[in-house]
Amino acid sequence: MKRPLIFACTLLLALACVTSWAAEKKGAGILSGVVLGPDDKPVPHAGVTYQSSGGTAPHAVHADSQGRFTITKLRSDNYDLRASGKGVFSEWEKNVTVRSGRTKSVTLRLIYAKEIPKEYTKSKAKQ
Repeated sequence: MKRPLIFACTLLLALACVTSWAAEKKGAGILSGVVLGPDDKPVPHAGVTYQSSGGTAPHAVHADSQGRFTITKLRSDNYDLRASGKGVFSEWEKNVTVRSGRTKSVTLRLIYAKEIPKEYTKSKAKQ
């Protein structure tokens, strides 16, 4: 009598764990990418601003030393992103679709500035 009860409890516990894991994995999307400067080189520690396309609650993250960023635990939605670094900004990348359990990759290119910083004009001349 105890064996079927123990088996049923074990089966229910295992099912609950798998369901919880699947819901957690399915419930969040990831947005990753790289920030490139006007010289097409990665921009270390660039800022990346993002918000849902509906305009709710803007957030910010920073790229790593290779210009790469990752934003985790995003709801399925469309997002708008913009990068900045060294006084230069990217265009808004609008309506980037993030889906549950998937990773969406984007490249943000810094192109707007009142004046292009000297480090970008020097590296262009070397090409």
